[in-house]
Amino acid sequence: MKAQIERLRDKGYVIVPRFVPEGALTKLNEAARAQLAARTGPLEFEADLQYPGAPLSRTAAGGETVRRLLDAYARDPVFARSGTAPDLRAWMQAYFGESVLMSRVHHNCLMTKHPLYGSLTNWHRDIRYWSFEREDLVSVWLALGEEKIDNGALWFVPGSHRMVFDADRFDEARFFRSDRADNAEILRTTESPRLAPGDAVFFHCNTLHSAGKNLSDAVKFSLVYTYHGRSNAPKAGTRSSSKPEVELG
Repeated sequence: MKAQIERLRDKGYVIVPRFVPEGALTKLNEAARAQLAARTGPLEFEADLQYPGAPLSRTAAGGETVRRLLDAYARDPVFARSGTAPDLRAWMQAYFGESVLMSRVHHNCLMTKHPLYGSLTNWHRDIRYWSFEREDLVSVWLALGEEKIDNGALWFVPGSHRMVFDADRFDEARFFRSDRADNAEILRTTESPRLAPGDAVFFHCNTLHSAGKNLSDAVKFSLVYTYHGRSNAPKAGTRSSSKPEVELG
């Protein structure tokens, strides 16, 4: 674990193979497919975000394609157990050096990437819409199936969590502008790790990352949560403080 945490601090992300036990992975996949079939809210639709490749509206072809099933923690006990599992708690406590809380507002979702209508996500830092005392949060991305470039895997810019950028390096939606020569130079260093079912990616809230389209014929499922140390409180009156958080101890 120590070496993994050091890599996270250095590179801004780290892969932990086989982080989810096989039995738990089977139950997560069963719950994921059942939740998507039921389409119980709250949901986020591709058409609502209008990311590149998304349907133009809810009434267009593919307009009812779900992107995220929100509030995963409250959806099914199997999701809640995964987000607060002892191994995950120990990992986060070792990283932050204090007791840890999970956000109910940020991530806390079952992420789906559909063929045809699943959009790509441009380069960004997750902290762009988050409000905390310090920009020091870590997300965990749990791959419920194989993730590779062909089905919309994640891409990262190693070390970008330690880079300082002026505001004009981002567009109005706070996506990193790939049309700038200085930004394009940085994006030449990108990496897209291939994930096996049950692998986890831990990444810092300031790490630049993106995700491609799903060119396969199957929906890709990922479970995503975000954590912070107890001393790093969400700012009062912001969206980040709008829901009670989950204490991991």
